[in-house]
Amino acid sequence: MEKKQKKAVALKYKPGKDRAPKIAAKGAGRVADKIIEIAREHDIPVKDDADLVEVLAKLDIEQEIPADVYVVVAELLAFVYSLNSRKKESP
Repeated sequence: MEKKQKKAVALKYKPGKDRAPKIAAKGAGRVADKIIEIAREHDIPVKDDADLVEVLAKLDIEQEIPADVYVVVAELLAFVYSLNSRKKESP
C-alpha cells in the first residue's frame, strides 16, 4: 500500500477586510513540510485535520473558503483564538 503524501494548507483572515478566510498557501510533500515549519517558527498554531486539508487543497491561492466549510473553519479559528488567549495569560 502506497503511503499517502502529506498535505498542508495555510489560511489567512483579516476581520473587517475579508468576508471569509482565504487560502494563503498550500502544498504537498516537502512544500507541506515547509508550510508547517514556517508556521511553527512564527508561533502559528498547526491543526492536523486531513479531511479539511483535502477540501481546502482543491481551492486556489487567495480564494475564499466555501460556505460549506465555514463551521469547520470557525471551530479551527476558535481553537487558535483560545491558544492565543492562553499564551497572553501565561507569565
